[in-house]
Amino acid sequence: MQLSPPVHFEKLHSLLRSTACRRFPAVTGHIHAYLLKSGIFQSPPFPSSLFNAYTKSDLHHDARNLFGEITHPDVFLYSSLLAAHARSNSPSSFLPIFRRMISVHLLLPDDFILSTLVNACARFPSIRLGRQAHAYTVVSPFYDDDVIKSSLVDMYSKCGLVNDARMVFNSIELKNFVCWTAMVSGYAASGRLSEALELFWRMPERSVFVWTVLISSLVHSGSHFDALKLFVEMLREGIDINDAFVLSAVVGAAADMALLVLGRQLHCLSISLGYESNIMLGNAFVDMYAKCSDIASSRMTFDKILMTKCVVSWTTMIVGEAQHGRAQESLVLFNRMVSSGVRPNEVTFVGLIYACSHMGFVQKGRELFKSMLRDYGIEPSLQHYTCLLDLLGRSGNLSEAANLIRVMPCEPDEAAWAAFLSACNKHGDIKLGVHVADELLKLRPQFSSTYILLSNTFALAGMWSSMANVRKLMDTMGIKKQAGYSWIDVGRESCLFRAGEVPCHMRANILGLLKELMKEMKKRGYVPDTSSVLHDLEEDEKEIQLFTHSERLAVAFGLLKSASGSAIRVVKNLRVCGDCHTVMKLISSISGREIVVRDANRFHHFEFGRCSCGDFW
Repeated sequence: MQLSPPVHFEKLHSLLRSTACRRFPAVTGHIHAYLLKSGIFQSPPFPSSLFNAYTKSDLHHDARNLFGEITHPDVFLYSSLLAAHARSNSPSSFLPIFRRMISVHLLLPDDFILSTLVNACARFPSIRLGRQAHAYTVVSPFYDDDVIKSSLVDMYSKCGLVNDARMVFNSIELKNFVCWTAMVSGYAASGRLSEALELFWRMPERSVFVWTVLISSLVHSGSHFDALKLFVEMLREGIDINDAFVLSAVVGAAADMALLVLGRQLHCLSISLGYESNIMLGNAFVDMYAKCSDIASSRMTFDKILMTKCVVSWTTMIVGEAQHGRAQESLVLFNRMVSSGVRPNEVTFVGLIYACSHMGFVQKGRELFKSMLRDYGIEPSLQHYTCLLDLLGRSGNLSEAANLIRVMPCEPDEAAWAAFLSACNKHGDIKLGVHVADELLKLRPQFSSTYILLSNTFALAGMWSSMANVRKLMDTMGIKKQAGYSWIDVGRESCLFRAGEVPCHMRANILGLLKELMKEMKKRGYVPDTSSVLHDLEEDEKEIQLFTHSERLAVAFGLLKSASGSAIRVVKNLRVCGDCHTVMKLISSISGREIVVRDANRFHHFEFGRCSCGDFW
């Protein structure tokens, strides 16, 4: 028995709605064919329902063809088409369709279309069109629509106009979750973290997304401690971590702060949450263990990545090995990476040339630099030229380095000239060093470490007036010398040491231990190298300054507080001086302990009186 037309229509309409929700493209196509054969294709509501099913199944080509067959599209049909284009990879295609709706079919946008238009402007992003949409909204019947206003807050935030976003936000009477999240995200993305936090704590509800946005923004800005505190608060509030991204952000914070114990706890947490096979987190833990001086755990984590290792995995491990002075391991990894079919990227070669630079593999570094363009089509950037310049300079090939800095296709920046100047100082070429210093000064450097390098260069040359001018220039530009410090984490105790500053409650123990170690070192032939103390002081005063360098205080604290036989791990914000490097080797031999120091350039593993850098750093 045949169904009566109304029932038949209703059944087909229901079936179309079902295929749209479940995304069954084959079924949608069959229904389309049936409607054409039955001659009821143009009957409402089939055009809109069919079109909706195509767009929700991401069949945009079929949707456009269908739209062209419809004689009189209505505003609802345009809504579906515009929403599909706003969600697509080319949201800019939204605009011609919107214009056609107004000029050809003389249809005025409703609240849904206006909100979709603003969302498309956020995805372009196009602030000019966004402002036009805002202006149209103000004179439309939907001027007070809170959903459209929420879209405007999101649009202005994504376009970096957070003040405009806040004005719209303040005008919303019933603020929904979307506008709260957009406003907090906008402040966070613009670096206005205090305002983001203030608004964040006022939110009536906080999803894992907004927690993630704020935590990752804090990490990105360098506020690692605040990011970790916020993550702990997130756990206390019982927020379900249904996305690995927030974990990768806090793992990055732990890595940058060298908090190995916390990093291990986060690793356990990620496994308990079922993210053991997540490659993004796997890469983050490889990086974390390497930055926390535990290169063995880094390598174990790398080997356990279950999914196919991507270029990020390989590169992270290559860079980690390089920073720990394991250049040979970096090169072996690179060969394995290429053999497995993974193409290296720009960062891979930065790590490889860095590895060669810090172990003196000059010829290998040259070969790798040439192979970038020749074998992989990667045009060397300024960073690659700087790494090569550093490689040549460290190894004493100063004339070759000087020629490179003249002929390199990109203009050398502060980092490139500073690398060259450091090499001149290291190898005692005072004349060339002064020339390079003059070139560097023309750039009006921005970093305090560069000014210290310049000051040291003029001090080595005995050019005291030039040295004084460098100090004056620092004052004029408001650049302060970065204070050196060393950080050590021992079990539940952590301590930050600055040169010459010893906590009162530990002063006698730390200085007493250092004096005992000094006696033993002098028995073994140690003579203080005061050349790094570039002040007009008596020799004994220079030795006293060296005696209380921050890394020595931190190591003494570690020897007193840590379990016998365990490694002592210290993080220093500046480069280890030559005398402290010698002292660390001797203390490792005397105490029978491994001492790992992460300085501004690399890791030093001191063990049995030797350092992993081979005294080449």
